[in-house]
Amino acid sequence: MDRDTGPHIQKTPDVRTGGAARLMRRKPVELLVAEGGHGEGGELRRSLGLWQLTMISIGATLGTGIFVVLGEAVPDAGPAVVVSFIIAGLTALFSALSYAELAGTIPVAGSSYSYAYATMGELVAWVCGWCLLLEYGVSVAAVAVGWGQYIDELLHGTLGVTLPQALSAPPGDGGLFNVPALLVVVLAMAFLLGGARESARANTVMVAVKVVALLLFCAVAATGVRAGNYQPFMPLGMAGVSAAGATLFFSYIGFDAASTAGEEAKDPQRDLPRAILLSLVLVTALYCLVAAVAVGATPWQHFEGSEAALSGILHSVTGQGFWPTLLAFGAVVAIASVVLTVLYGQTRILFAMSRDGLVPSVFSKVDPRSGSPRANTVIVSAFCGLLAAAVPLGRLADATSIGTLFAFGLVNVAVIVLRRTRPDMRRTFRVPLSPLFPLAGLGLCLWMMFSLDAVTWQVFGLWMAVGAVVYFGYGMRRSRLRTAPDGTAAAAGPKSASTEE
Repeated sequence: MDRDTGPHIQKTPDVRTGGAARLMRRKPVELLVAEGGHGEGGELRRSLGLWQLTMISIGATLGTGIFVVLGEAVPDAGPAVVVSFIIAGLTALFSALSYAELAGTIPVAGSSYSYAYATMGELVAWVCGWCLLLEYGVSVAAVAVGWGQYIDELLHGTLGVTLPQALSAPPGDGGLFNVPALLVVVLAMAFLLGGARESARANTVMVAVKVVALLLFCAVAATGVRAGNYQPFMPLGMAGVSAAGATLFFSYIGFDAASTAGEEAKDPQRDLPRAILLSLVLVTALYCLVAAVAVGATPWQHFEGSEAALSGILHSVTGQGFWPTLLAFGAVVAIASVVLTVLYGQTRILFAMSRDGLVPSVFSKVDPRSGSPRANTVIVSAFCGLLAAAVPLGRLADATSIGTLFAFGLVNVAVIVLRRTRPDMRRTFRVPLSPLFPLAGLGLCLWMMFSLDAVTWQVFGLWMAVGAVVYFGYGMRRSRLRTAPDGTAAAAGPKSASTEE
């Protein structure tokens, strides 16, 4: 088996190019694919099939919206929260179609960051990558906060122990430091350090547990459904449904996680599009089912301030502690799976950005024994764990949603651009009715972004400003992509770079 050390890319920009050309330099698809798997001192290993890839996307998606954010969305939408889930799911579907086309065409670890690099240039790619840092990294912290809520529920139901508020909630939510949130990130880090294959196996088991737990919730809670709880169906009007949909979009961010595994999939061009679409359909159906039963079993006004809403519903319906405790166990496993798979995606995004020179090279160093970026994993886990322990859930969820929507919007644009610039390129999946569907996806992303509140936009603006400083102060000068006067790549790597195991 040929072991190439990867493409050799000149690290200094061509002196013939000006600043504007450097910002617009694009990375050819062939070069992106040729680099696949190569990192500093080692290679990622191709070990994931369609089943594992689908489980990665389901693992990253299923859990956050139902187990954590449902209690925040219902007070806005009322019983129409089911409609909010559908709106968020449709928004995700249009973007998922675009992801499916690009994942099959450009099967690399960088996901939408790499797609933007190939179509719209380095500056746009950086903006997209910076949004992905917000999407993946901050969502890990947000989900970990919700995990602590269910750990408390589980301990109380099984051992009669309640965690002290000071050690189970972040500042601003009545606590000092959220120890459970930090703990689940550390546990996920331990799995990831073992390698992609081992992490995928653990995730598959956790996905099975949480699907069973949600189906059991539906079966038990359905006995308490009352028709009167669905009236009024839309108490705060369409504005409330829209606002809830924007918040619930946070629960769909994981469907693109499979696209970050492009360099560890056995047959990425065939399996990535299938995994992305299959996971989204399954998750949306289960979300709507659970939400419909939940609001039917409990008046919508009772959801206010509840981050462990489903356990409370089971307790109210059955009057017993067994079912809430069982669901709490399922939620603990479910949310741990989300933390594991989203943290995985974050490390692979940084891996790709580091390989391009836009962030320090430590993030692309691969351990030859495990085939995983060990230093990258430890650094990202430490950051996310501390963030989870110190920041309240609500603001994290909204900040994650806006970063996600922005990145998804760019993916829809990238499909249109690549169709025009490279119409002859082989595509294993094509978005139907292009450019209509990608434009619809872009429009829905923008609509949901503007449904978020002003404070979220302020946080997003500050994040973008920091990103601009980092790019112009570090990334632009250290980019490894040499450019020609027209802004396209002048350097080329080897024709192929095998990473098959």
